[in-house]
Amino acid sequence: MSARKIAAYGTWASPITSDLIVSQTIALGSPLLDGTDTYWLEGRPAEGGRQVVVRMSADGKTSDVTPPPFYARTRVHEYGGGAVLVHQGTVYFANFADQQLYQVQSGRVPHALTPPSPMRFADCVMDVGPGQTPREGRLVCVREDHGDAALAQNDGDPVNTIAAVSLVDGSQRVLVAGNDFYAAPRLSPDGHRLAWLTWNHPNMPWDGTELWVADLDEEGSVIDQHLVAGGPDESIFGPTWSPDGVLTFASDRSGWWNLYRWEHDASLHCILNMEAEYGVPQWGLGLSTYAYVAATTIVCVYSQQGIDHLALLDVATGALRPIDTPYTSIAGVLTDGQRVVFRGGAPNLPGAIVSIDLASGEHTILKRSTSLDIDTAYLSVPESLAFPSEEGRTAYGLFYAPRNRDFAAPVGEKPPLIVFSHGGPTGATSSALSLSIQFWTSRGFAVLDVNYGGSSGYGRAYRNLLRDRWGGVDVDDCVKGAQYLVAQGRVDGERLAIRGGSAGGYTTLSALTFRNVFHCGASHYGVSDLEALARDTHKFESRYLDRLIGPYPERIDLYTARSPIHHIEGLSCPVIFFQGLEDRVVPPAQAETMVKALDEKGIPVAYLAFEGEQHGFRRAENMKRALDAELYFYGRIFEFAPADAIEPVPIRNL
Repeated sequence: MSARKIAAYGTWASPITSDLIVSQTIALGSPLLDGTDTYWLEGRPAEGGRQVVVRMSADGKTSDVTPPPFYARTRVHEYGGGAVLVHQGTVYFANFADQQLYQVQSGRVPHALTPPSPMRFADCVMDVGPGQTPREGRLVCVREDHGDAALAQNDGDPVNTIAAVSLVDGSQRVLVAGNDFYAAPRLSPDGHRLAWLTWNHPNMPWDGTELWVADLDEEGSVIDQHLVAGGPDESIFGPTWSPDGVLTFASDRSGWWNLYRWEHDASLHCILNMEAEYGVPQWGLGLSTYAYVAATTIVCVYSQQGIDHLALLDVATGALRPIDTPYTSIAGVLTDGQRVVFRGGAPNLPGAIVSIDLASGEHTILKRSTSLDIDTAYLSVPESLAFPSEEGRTAYGLFYAPRNRDFAAPVGEKPPLIVFSHGGPTGATSSALSLSIQFWTSRGFAVLDVNYGGSSGYGRAYRNLLRDRWGGVDVDDCVKGAQYLVAQGRVDGERLAIRGGSAGGYTTLSALTFRNVFHCGASHYGVSDLEALARDTHKFESRYLDRLIGPYPERIDLYTARSPIHHIEGLSCPVIFFQGLEDRVVPPAQAETMVKALDEKGIPVAYLAFEGEQHGFRRAENMKRALDAELYFYGRIFEFAPADAIEPVPIRNL
């Protein structure tokens, strides 16, 4: 191996280029099983972010089920999820462009199941009815009505229900209605009962949900509804029926999302009480963290200290038997009784659809998220970090040191640090290999990916730390994480940057405005005006801020006090903004108002807006441009020349 070149941090040449990331990397959706066939979603940046349903047959051959221009993505709750159902070789999916339900078999052309309408559909299950024959031939799903009549009767918000959709003519019948939100309709194996989740404003699903069960009559109508568990201060996740008809779910009533069973005598018992999370924040529909291998055995994923573990759980004894895997980030767990299939990743392994034979333990990778074969000598393996924060609290994060086999920094130089602030804010960073992080570390940056107070994966008490304190606890933890690394001598205290998207963009802008630690930042479709967010955002999040800030408009004083846009006087360092022009979650006006204010103040500022993008970028050319532009921006601010050839970014006042 040749000697390393000596070059300043930030200037290292890396094989992990933006071109390679967007051209040879796809997003993988959670798998689906149908007999011996396996299906999954691929989000392809090279096709404008189109999500394609892919089928793998038992012989290992793959084929696209949904041809162009079909795009399998639902907009229920705006964030979607649960866009695809597979049943006996037929795929049912919500098409992004028109939100209609379509059905298709592999090799054929999709045809519309539902007529054009203002309806949206998600999280479908097949109603096979008693006797395993289709009851009227229908799907049961979450439906969201955006029609004029629905909006008029619901103060401008769409109406959410659980509905049945006929497979014969696409006609629809509402089964359950009356609450603000619904999720996870699940039919019992005998077809006689329907379970579902529901919640109302101002709760989000990780705050408080209710699990209901109802009997179904011969026509499939709901009768005799029963509340099983949940309430305004208990979050229920992932209702699932066992093969012998016992309803199972995750509840955080103990402070952790543990698994419970609603027995045939209507009693509840916890299968295994432990300080671990068997559930996740329900930002999307169709999520799965466990499944029944048999009536007495569950295969499950649980999280401790930000690391996921796969295991078999005996429902009678609570005995937990780990399944050996190299994966530390696991989602979308399904089983057919012989194998378990999931989406997995690890610090040194790209995301993949993985199958494990439960008898032999043999692992098979069905699809990788990237075709890049990257030498691990270019990959930075994260270090789990726990560090002191305000009020005696402990905060958490993943620290990535710079790493590149071809380069070393001059003696005595310390690397610039980029603090990543994840979105949500109720969410968590992942330990899975992220080429977007390795893009930075292989060029000589250090990265701290913070799981600030309010993040999931550490129990309900930690998740609740942001209640009434968004813009405080999260900012403190990002600041304290950076200062901790500076004090340890691991990063350059004069070159500290912070970046984040969506809610992470708000934390970024708040840290830059209300603290004096970071020297520049990058906001990707971030929130700058909390009042505008409360007024203009979509139904799902329209009362989210009641918990994070306070009721609006009663506490408008708090919204003003914590909005960076109203405190430009406190912001005196450069910022680059990235924004999708069709973003309904955080409209472009927020970024544009902030850019104008910074420009008028004479602070270096850059703004890149992307046509056709919504909340998050999916098109290859825009993803590439955003990544390169951020590197260019840091180079100008920290006065180094990146090795990459980058189209210059206009930076005002510099």
